[in-house]
Amino acid sequence: MKFESIFPFLIWFKLINKETLKADLMAGLTGAVIVVPQGVAFATIAGMPPVYGLYTAMVTPIIAALFGSSFHLVSGPTTAISIVVFSSISHHAEPGSPEFVSLVLTLTFLAGVYQLAFGLARLGALVNFVSHTVVIGFTAGAAILIATSQMKHITGIEIPKGESFLYTWGDIFLGLGNINIYLLLIGLSTLFVAILAKKLVPKIPNLLLGMVVGSLLALIFKDYTSSIELVGEIPAQLPPFRMPDFSLETIKMLAPEAFAVALLGLIEAVSISRAIATKSNQRIDSNQEFVGQGLSNMFGSFFSSYAGSGSFTRSGVNYEAGARTPLSAILSAVFLACIVLLIAPLTAYLPIAAMGGVILLVAYNLIDFHHIKQTLSFSKSESAILLTTFLATLFLELEFAIYFGVLLSLILFLAKTSTPNIPVLSIDDSPRSTHRKFINIEEQPSSECPQLKIIRIDMSIYFGSINHIQKTISNIVDKEGIKYILIDATGINFIDLAGAEVLVSENRRLVADGGGLYFVGMKSAVYEFAAESSFIKHIGNDHFFDAKSNAVRKIYQKMDQNICSQCDINLFKECTKKA
Repeated sequence: MKFESIFPFLIWFKLINKETLKADLMAGLTGAVIVVPQGVAFATIAGMPPVYGLYTAMVTPIIAALFGSSFHLVSGPTTAISIVVFSSISHHAEPGSPEFVSLVLTLTFLAGVYQLAFGLARLGALVNFVSHTVVIGFTAGAAILIATSQMKHITGIEIPKGESFLYTWGDIFLGLGNINIYLLLIGLSTLFVAILAKKLVPKIPNLLLGMVVGSLLALIFKDYTSSIELVGEIPAQLPPFRMPDFSLETIKMLAPEAFAVALLGLIEAVSISRAIATKSNQRIDSNQEFVGQGLSNMFGSFFSSYAGSGSFTRSGVNYEAGARTPLSAILSAVFLACIVLLIAPLTAYLPIAAMGGVILLVAYNLIDFHHIKQTLSFSKSESAILLTTFLATLFLELEFAIYFGVLLSLILFLAKTSTPNIPVLSIDDSPRSTHRKFINIEEQPSSECPQLKIIRIDMSIYFGSINHIQKTISNIVDKEGIKYILIDATGINFIDLAGAEVLVSENRRLVADGGGLYFVGMKSAVYEFAAESSFIKHIGNDHFFDAKSNAVRKIYQKMDQNICSQCDINLFKECTKKA
């Protein structure tokens, strides 16, 4: 089993048979056709020569499929990663230049190293603490930036390089009178044909059809204008070996940006694989997924592939097309290589304006309108994360936008866990109750004992939440004058040393006042830690109980019997024996 954890593909190799092979062949062929226009478009967004998007779609999915855990995740170039790559490297080198390509490959290798390290360190669970709203907000902002970057190709309006989001739209507004009608017609025609094809004949590769129509229009218009620029012929070859720049200066320069790429890639890959796993009933190993993504980027960087991650579109299509094993992603890469060798020369007729139309549609599809509306309608905290990440993406450096969104997500998570729910409990004394169980008095009003306060802590007791817990206990003692507090510990999953220290201090204060702090129903793992850390020893073994009835009976014996004799609530069984 240990050998299979190092080479996870040995697990699904055993599942391959004639039936699964046929299903994976069809899914792989479908995926290969879809990724042709996407690969070219995504590479353009990343500032790379178009062929590098196809190289990435050939190499990355093979390694990710072999070493990942998802049966349906298809890795490769993605829009979000592409725009971060462009943002990271464009201020170091001219987009599309050999130096730019070299730096991108180094960035890809470093991102893979980060991802592999996270996986080997078993840090896959960290993704659970990052709200998916960060990705939604970032991709929505990235979609608008991507659309903005294509305006110059579709309108023909001159926009200086390196212009910010606001200045770009200012230039577009001022240059409306200089719109090139031929480029606009090519771009919009490509866009509308792709949209109509998706609605009317969804099985046809709509982006590819849109490109064909745009190319035909460019051939028609070439006799009337010389302003139509073409993408140029893509080399009909397999991904060539290319060494990234491993100079110390380059590594130091790109390490921070690589971390942002790695983080976004991991969030994307795990989120997508989990989303599809809910349909396929597969269990995803986040740590293994980290390893798969890391190795795919490290290996890919030596074969002309830039940073990739899981693709929601291609993964979804892969699942819908009937893929049974990760072999479908590998076959898709093989089919893509065959397609590139056959049709690569045809890209010489592809106008950049048509590519701009395709990218506009890709950008629009990036925006998750359903989840954005749902988030803004039902959650203030998630809305804050969404809007902050979205605006940071538009107006700040993209790497910072990712960090900022993740940081805000973690801050809100910690804020939530630092104020655990602490309901006050009592005994169900209603006539219909056959068992005198603990009930939440907010949900079902009931009488309370004037000397004993019963509370339940519904979250872990750690350094972040202990202040709130201590304040709650202090209010019970100081405002209500109650000295005996029984904590229902069934909802406590963890107690750290700081939490244990404060609870010992609170018990000491209560004991000095003639009362005490008691616990019932503590989970075995928590009790084990409490014993090993001397928490139980400091509070007293007689303050911990397995059964509620034993806890109440023991505490009742220590109560002020003078107060009990004048009390007519009779909440506990022991109260009926006081006469």
